[in-house]
Amino acid sequence: MHPPVRLIAIDMDGTLLPTFSQQVSQRNAQALKSAQEAGIIVAIATGRRQAYTAPILEGLGLRADMPLITSNGAVTRTLAGDRLDRQHLRAEVARGLCGLLRPFGSVVFTFDQDGIGELVLEDMEQAHGRIALWVEANRKSIDVVKPLENALVDGRDPIQGMVAGGLSKMRQAEKALQASTLREACGCIRTEYPGRDLAILDLLPIGVSKGWALQRLAERFGIDRKETMAMGDNWNDVDMLEWAGQGVLMGNAASDLKTMAKVRGWKQAPVNDEDGVAVVLERLTARQQGERVETASAQETKI
Repeated sequence: MHPPVRLIAIDMDGTLLPTFSQQVSQRNAQALKSAQEAGIIVAIATGRRQAYTAPILEGLGLRADMPLITSNGAVTRTLAGDRLDRQHLRAEVARGLCGLLRPFGSVVFTFDQDGIGELVLEDMEQAHGRIALWVEANRKSIDVVKPLENALVDGRDPIQGMVAGGLSKMRQAEKALQASTLREACGCIRTEYPGRDLAILDLLPIGVSKGWALQRLAERFGIDRKETMAMGDNWNDVDMLEWAGQGVLMGNAASDLKTMAKVRGWKQAPVNDEDGVAVVLERLTARQQGERVETASAQETKI
């Protein structure tokens, strides 16, 4: 039997959010609140950056100290914006990535700052053609610098990079990175959307991932690995699903991930469009509250 869950990390896109929506459903929002009220630390773990994550959660009645693991683990802040953890990708490494990955797709670097320049790219037209919705949602934060290397001066280190393109091109890009010397200084995490022929490679400081950030968050709160749960649907969630004592894969995940889930012993939730997060959290909180009542009753009986 698993010990009670004290910390749960939940992915956003494809997990907490419906497929074609940027709004948390009422049932999911209530489930997050109920879990917090039951004493569980609920963290969001997403590839999005803080400024693209917090607005979606504001107004839901969630705790201001709720941890947000963003940029695939590079930055952890509270919902209120207080920084808990951050890692940087060295500017020197980022400049090398520009030359290596430019032939494969749109390259973007993210800086931990507010406003224009938080995101830097060199070809707005190319990016708009491949990730148009992302460009429109982030226009106020994007600065165009050509060549991109000019934005990556020593002492101004980004928190992460990203290259986006078709599935086959991004698989080629990933192989190119693994075959280069830059693999010793930069990690790569892939997210795929086969229905849109879109893949994103997140370029992170070596060793950084959602799982790495979840481990550090658990240590901060003195929570054992066995007392953690993680929920996700894509390849960038694998590290945290593996690290957590209980991994939960969404029903809308790719078939390869579902096969992996059977081997790794991860549970499966309903799909995101059917409030799969709420289904899991409702069962979890009900079970743990029931166990606490039984424990309390047993203690009273002994007395």
